[in-house]
Amino acid sequence: MKAMVLTHTAQIETEPLRLMKMPEPIPGAREVRIKVAACGICRTDLHVIEGELPMHTMPIIPGHQAAGVIDAIGESVARFKIGDRAGVMWMHETCGVCSYCKSGNENLCDQARFTGYDAMGGYAEYVTVQERFACKIPQGFDDLHAAPLLCAGIIGYRSYRLSGAKPGCRLGLYGFGASAHITLQVAIHAGCDAYVFTRNPRHQALAKSLGAIWTGESKDRPSASMDASIIFAPAGELVPEALAALKKGGTVALAGIYMTPIPEMSYELIYGERILRSVANATVQDAEELLALAPQIPIKTEIETYPLDQANKALRILKESRHQGAGVLII
Repeated sequence: MKAMVLTHTAQIETEPLRLMKMPEPIPGAREVRIKVAACGICRTDLHVIEGELPMHTMPIIPGHQAAGVIDAIGESVARFKIGDRAGVMWMHETCGVCSYCKSGNENLCDQARFTGYDAMGGYAEYVTVQERFACKIPQGFDDLHAAPLLCAGIIGYRSYRLSGAKPGCRLGLYGFGASAHITLQVAIHAGCDAYVFTRNPRHQALAKSLGAIWTGESKDRPSASMDASIIFAPAGELVPEALAALKKGGTVALAGIYMTPIPEMSYELIYGERILRSVANATVQDAEELLALAPQIPIKTEIETYPLDQANKALRILKESRHQGAGVLII
């Protein structure tokens, strides 16, 4: 099969991904194989490729937002059959027996393995995954528009939940890429007022078109404080900015797997029972809830597409925050 493969970490500007011929994966017990039609690109892919996350295996095929059709199944598969539409998420497998797994918090499992990081990912013609972590593609979404839901949507949904946002509240979104543009739609559907903090004029325009009631830069202050906020950009300097705009008792959720150092800040920024919390991966329940909700809203994923062999270019554009919505590879 054709795949974009990483053999060494390097800055994306050097085009470290190479189009290679790789063996087609064979599904094992309780695994399904997906013939990939589309794979969303994610900033986590960029953190892996550029070495900001410690490497677990090499070579690796990145990508964890792959959507397509199941064309082969292993033994004991019960949830899917050949011909079903399915996708992969960031979580590839967990131990299933630890206290985290047993309590529905498998996102915190110490033995967790991740798609496109520990296991071969979706920048390829085929990908395998345990059926428990395979996602059913919701009705009304073709593969290209479904792909961003599989990580950007899922982690955004979890971040929204952990932020404590409630109907009628003011929710701040810092950074406005693939995940934030989906989360904004979830929040508005739930009855929140969305405030988007981004310096990119195109992103501000997209946020307004999707229903944001205010847009500005991170240092700007709307007329009222936020009840809750989510930081999507991997920029530690946004943390004190978001806390300064937060009401007492509110939460700032950090949606990224990686963030640059958070600067020293005054205790006054968290005094008043303000909460700062990270968001680590996502659970199967998060995935199921978001994918069930998507057609009800319905979520509109804004996408820019690229052929598989232009993955380096697509990731460079992501690094420069030039995507309007989400970047998606056509496999």
